[in-house]
Amino acid sequence: MNIKHLNLDSSLKILVTGGAGFIGSNLCEALLENGNSVKCLDNFATGKRTNIEPLLKSPNFQLLEGDIRNLEDCERACERVDFVLHQAALGSVPRSINDPITSNAVNVSGFLNMLVAARNAKAKRFIYAASSSTYGDSKSMPKVEEVIGKPLSPYAITKYVNELYANVFAKTYDIETIGLRYFNVFGRKQDPNGAYAAVIPKFVMQLMKHESPVINGDGSFSRDFTYIDNVIQMNVLAMTATQPEALNTVYNVAYGERTELNELVQLLKESLYNYDAQIAEIETVYGPQRAGDVPHSLASIDKAKELLGYNPQYNIRKGLQEAVAWYWENLK
Repeated sequence: MNIKHLNLDSSLKILVTGGAGFIGSNLCEALLENGNSVKCLDNFATGKRTNIEPLLKSPNFQLLEGDIRNLEDCERACERVDFVLHQAALGSVPRSINDPITSNAVNVSGFLNMLVAARNAKAKRFIYAASSSTYGDSKSMPKVEEVIGKPLSPYAITKYVNELYANVFAKTYDIETIGLRYFNVFGRKQDPNGAYAAVIPKFVMQLMKHESPVINGDGSFSRDFTYIDNVIQMNVLAMTATQPEALNTVYNVAYGERTELNELVQLLKESLYNYDAQIAEIETVYGPQRAGDVPHSLASIDKAKELLGYNPQYNIRKGLQEAVAWYWENLK
């Protein structure tokens, strides 16, 4: 994604933690295209070398192999950087239910290490991946940043604790922080494999193999699916924000529309039909509902529009067309 129109100073040095992951590698790529110097910190627990392989040729790109659970690795990564884009985390609600201790170690202790390292290095701003899971059992729709419920999973707890820590550090240590509550991000480079694969790449791969996509529940659950380029835009806007009221707070990162899972499968079939007409005939299979799943998610993006000038360009249909084209070309 070309971000030059967003007027990010190309002389800035930026650290992307989890930079070999899905969101992180897309951020690294966009920043390098803008002319920025980019450091990538990753331990490759979930990130992939293939995601950043083309970037290694750039003189402005530096890969640091390290773990955010190790403070020394965090401090090494934060040396002489202007901004930290903290994407490193162990995602997935089911993973956190199966192994809450590791999720907490990475997402809470690792997050605190990164905050301390950024503060010590005098980084200008710490922008971090928060999560829509923080809304928990809140029934209000659409989700507004200031109204949350109780968490429904260990993962959701860890992401809420991140927000609390960031708030305290902003007040106590005078470091600027912005949290970005991502809503079901999808797009190029998102891994379709593994037990904790996100729903869109998983369904795409199943359909391309002429396998039935498996929906947990009856398919009526809905999500505010958010294409990766909308997320890149928000990260850049969080770096360029100057108004005091835009800082030291959290924002929803979404498109602001919700799509039921049954509808999602239909849209995927339509997008894939151009490549393989037989996919239209594949039946959907329904399995048991997953523990910890939030039934519906829909974001208000008014705050981001008002304070950051957020203007998402990709709705679900346009984003799926781009994503499917990438999967067909790279993974068929």
